[in-house]
Amino acid sequence: MTNLLQHPPSQLMLDETTPSRLPDAPPPRVAVRLLGRTRKVASALGLGLAGLGRPMYMAMGRDELLGRDRSVEAMRQRCMTLLDTAYAVGIRYFDTARSYGLGEAFLRSWCDERGLPTSCLTVGSKWGYIYTGGWQADAVRHEVKRLTLDTLQWQSAESRAILGPWLSIYQIHSATVTSGVLNDRQVLRELFRLRSRELHIGLSVTGPRQAEAIRRALAIAVDGVPLFDTVQATWNLL
Repeated sequence: MTNLLQHPPSQLMLDETTPSRLPDAPPPRVAVRLLGRTRKVASALGLGLAGLGRPMYMAMGRDELLGRDRSVEAMRQRCMTLLDTAYAVGIRYFDTARSYGLGEAFLRSWCDERGLPTSCLTVGSKWGYIYTGGWQADAVRHEVKRLTLDTLQWQSAESRAILGPWLSIYQIHSATVTSGVLNDRQVLRELFRLRSRELHIGLSVTGPRQAEAIRRALAIAVDGVPLFDTVQATWNLL
């Protein structure tokens, strides 16, 4: 493995006659593995549908890549194309959420149309944010965070109805120490109930105190059984 710190930039540049990749080399494939103690098939990289499940999202270069047509059908077709491409290179973990507009519906439609067996990939969704944008790109507010028992109950029912047998991991959306969700016994008990119905329970974390939130989550058990099987932590390459 090249240590970039030991070589000046001029020595790292390819010669003009050297191709960056052999002309007929196949595209690299993402490694597939089992996801933690869930024992579900996953991949080293996953694909999230926040940017394609609704017409507006905080993604760099979005306007240039998507263009002006943000109709439901246009976004659906773009999502289908992206899912096909991701699957072709080996991606087997797909992430969505109730607040991702039609992300869950697009993903289920793709799974059904492609006729894929549920055993060949893993789907995770999340609850806790309510999509309020109404498919309007200029909406004043696109989502509202509400980590309450009633939100969990109706959002989990919707996610299960839309994704059906594809849904296997259900996560708290952006659990933080200050939100209080990790101390809400009613919420934890409801998550445990969902766990008993063959769903793996996880959480996503954001903000500067992610490590503390994860440590708290790992210590939570209901009736002596650890509640959380997965953690989706924020790590920004930029």
